[in-house]
Amino acid sequence: MSNHHDPSHPSESPKAQGYSMPPEWAPHVGTWLTWPWEGGDSFPNRGPQVAETYRQLVVHLASVEQVFINIWNEEMTAEAQHYLQLSEELSKRVSFHQHPAYEPWCRDHGPIFLTREIAPKKAVVDWGYNAWGGKYPPFDLDNAVPGHIASLRNIKRFEPQMVLEGGSVEVNGAGLLMTTESCLLNPNRNPNLSKKEIESRLRSYLGVDEILWLGNGIVGDDTDGHIDDMTRFVNETTIVTAMESDPADANFKPLQENRQRLEAFNSQQETPFRIVELPMPRPVIQEGLRLPASYANFYIANQIVIVPTFNDPNDSVALEILQSVMPQRRVIGIDSTTLIWGLGSFHCITQQEPLA
Repeated sequence: MSNHHDPSHPSESPKAQGYSMPPEWAPHVGTWLTWPWEGGDSFPNRGPQVAETYRQLVVHLASVEQVFINIWNEEMTAEAQHYLQLSEELSKRVSFHQHPAYEPWCRDHGPIFLTREIAPKKAVVDWGYNAWGGKYPPFDLDNAVPGHIASLRNIKRFEPQMVLEGGSVEVNGAGLLMTTESCLLNPNRNPNLSKKEIESRLRSYLGVDEILWLGNGIVGDDTDGHIDDMTRFVNETTIVTAMESDPADANFKPLQENRQRLEAFNSQQETPFRIVELPMPRPVIQEGLRLPASYANFYIANQIVIVPTFNDPNDSVALEILQSVMPQRRVIGIDSTTLIWGLGSFHCITQQEPLA
């Protein structure tokens, strides 16, 4: 079930049909993951270590919601089950689906789910995916994942004819979307679309009214500056934003500038957003490369929040801050030093499927 409507006709858009992207904290049916393929570029020679990180994540998620895993074939499924070592109870909440992908970053190649009040209550947006501006070909299999999931669920699929990764947008569920200029306006994504046309598609396909543009992303982020490494909504009126305390650090200036944009946006609001600062970990360097380590790459699931940690003194500070702004959920830190080698963390590998 697909909908190839012309983006220039907003009357046919998901928004016009009552659909919108729910915020991450809205109740989930479950979480979609993509099991890392051995031939992928993200984790060469680190299969067992990455599988152990996935195991910890899946155990926590399956305790509160279903887990759906995209995977290449039955052989890989057996291997993944061996690594996961799930109890009989948890294994009932974990299902594998033969939707192959080259890379494990389901946030970016998976579908974005939409919901509305009337039936059919659920749909997906199938944005184009080009591996962050054509950086890591091939990516045809990854780009096909949303279509597979829409078919599996037998739900309507909207295709905006625009490249967009899920990690590049944040919504608060009350009409506001945050994103970054460095990513969405990069000519390696949609060179033929103007800023105004990109904004129009975001409104039409994600059901938002207002767009808050931040500037540049953090050092080491090969996505050209995804919002989910820096600035996140934790409820309709609270924004958590990463800040670097060392003026000599390369992240200091871009994060300060983004903070200033949040303040400028707030100055125009009748009811300003609460802005909560989140520290950055010390630089994580491997083989001479600065990796995009950030506590902002957390994932909000039913009843819990999964937060990346980096064996850093600020781990406990970040966990306490996030617990204070999401008191109704249990905040859980999981070591992300293996995942970050692939230049992402828990938000990057997850994609929520909301209850409808």
